[in-house]
Amino acid sequence: MCLRICIRGFVPHGGRVMKLPSFVSSVALFISASAFAVAAPRVIEITANDAMKFSVTAIEAKVGEEIKVVLTNTGTLPKEAMGHNFVLLKAGADVNAFSVAAMTARATEFIPESLKDQVVAKTALLGPRKSDEVTFKLTAAGVYPFLCSFPAHAGAGMKGTIDRKSTRLNSSHVALSR
Repeated sequence: MCLRICIRGFVPHGGRVMKLPSFVSSVALFISASAFAVAAPRVIEITANDAMKFSVTAIEAKVGEEIKVVLTNTGTLPKEAMGHNFVLLKAGADVNAFSVAAMTARATEFIPESLKDQVVAKTALLGPRKSDEVTFKLTAAGVYPFLCSFPAHAGAGMKGTIDRKSTRLNSSHVALSR
């Protein structure tokens, strides 16, 4: 009801209808629309290639920030020989242990059942010239490792980190004025 009234520029007043100036109704409409606006996630585009490299290996995340990773396999080799994915693990997870366990998990796109509780977010395993995306928000501070879980890819360097900064400030972050 308020939105319709604000758009027309009228508000009820003691049983009478009063015309508001155009500027006031425009401001009311802006405030009403802004209350429902949702911030879009930050998009990070990562490419993966036949040389077993990610184009991005370090990401910094802000407090409360939503991130969308778009992974594109720019390679030409078939998925069975050179598939790529983006697997984000919990802060402090052991990338090497995950990578070793993933080697025998072909049926689950190289996500080991025994360690799936370590996965925060992941894309599908991609063949050549394919893309997938995943959106997530890291709620706790820490360094979150990510990797391609296809056999031997993380060992060849196909891994990185997302550093989610803490919300606390210490004395080195605060400037005092006198």
